[in-house]
Amino acid sequence: MSSTALTLGNLTGGLVALPSVYRPQADTHLLAEALAREELGPRTSVLEIGTGTGALALQAARRGATVTAVDVSWPAVASARMNALLHRLSLCVLHGDFRARTVGRRFDLIMANPPYVPAPGMTSPSRGPQRAWDAGPDGRLMIDRICATASALLRPGGTLLMVHSGMCGAEETVDRLAGAGLSAQVTAKASVPWGPVLRSRRSWLERQGLASEAEEREELVVIRAQNL
Repeated sequence: MSSTALTLGNLTGGLVALPSVYRPQADTHLLAEALAREELGPRTSVLEIGTGTGALALQAARRGATVTAVDVSWPAVASARMNALLHRLSLCVLHGDFRARTVGRRFDLIMANPPYVPAPGMTSPSRGPQRAWDAGPDGRLMIDRICATASALLRPGGTLLMVHSGMCGAEETVDRLAGAGLSAQVTAKASVPWGPVLRSRRSWLERQGLASEAEEREELVVIRAQNL
């Protein structure tokens, strides 16, 4: 693991997370390792979609990038702003939908850890901690939006880094990004134990054909896409 990723590990121990805000977990750290492999500097413009505590946004800011972080959750926005002050890093944190808050702007790097847990509902929750992970019957409500809008948000040569569960279909994500004119591939994988949310939905996931009866581990993937 790189020194940058290790720094994230140190940073997460000193983060404020208000109630209902998603705390950094295995997917955050996998995305941090991918971020550590990207070149960042004072002229790099970064967007984080769904910043949560701001851990990744702060990591990019620490490396000198100009970072805009967006989240639909007011507690997440407040947490990220407090963490920026706490760690004395410059961070622009905006509340609302990422597309609405970035009209007319383009970025060198976009990173996203979107909601991706399959859920019975057809729409994303409007409140509560589950809005950080519930993403419709196939887990792709937000993933597909990012795939559809990434090329318009990236500068030529710009890069998207997105982490999600293999349960959502990594190949579909790569295909959608390629269809939007980006060069995309899976660049990292990790196998992690099922968490409490997946365990609570085992029967439903099995009925949907998204999990087998004996399944106990979830594959996480990082997809890197570049705007051609």
